Amino acid sequence: MTMPEGPERVLPEIGRDLFDVLVIRTDFSDDESWNAVAGELHRPWGPGGEIAATVQLVDAPAWSGATPDEVLAAVVDEDLIVVFLADRDTMKSPARALLALSTVWEDVTGLDPVYYQELIESPEPREFRAVPAAVHGVHTDLALSNADFAQYAAAASAEPDQVLRPI
Repeated sequence: MTMPEGPERVLPEIGRDLFDVLVIRTDFSDDESWNAVAGELHRPWGPGGEIAATVQLVDAPAWSGATPDEVLAAVVDEDLIVVFLADRDTMKSPARALLALSTVWEDVTGLDPVYYQELIESPEPREFRAVPAAVHGVHTDLALSNADFAQYAAAASAEPDQVLRPI
């Protein structure tokens, strides 16, 4: 992973609760789309909309253009299993699909194929896209180990537009 350039790309101390979703804005080209995404993220969620949405938004221009590798390099919270990016594709997408990144993704490029051939040929997924209404359920299930990242990535890839929606 590439380390972020300069101290301005360090995630702030945010006192995040286990169930707080972390969303980092990396595209600043469309404030209207961003405001719509942020509004959707703050809506109550769950089967009947009975669960209050708790979300930590990092809306700092220093993160403009940050790559997934740069974001993951800045994540130091050991309890955080997934982080969501509001990137260029999010702002341009009609679904406003956020990029979900696994913080426990393993880079297999340096593994010895003699011992790790199966893992090299079928690495765990690193990312998928999800609409804002789905991120709270994804984050909660991953935090509670009710599902794993690969299950959500597979569900997203099974959709025609490759975007996970609430179940």
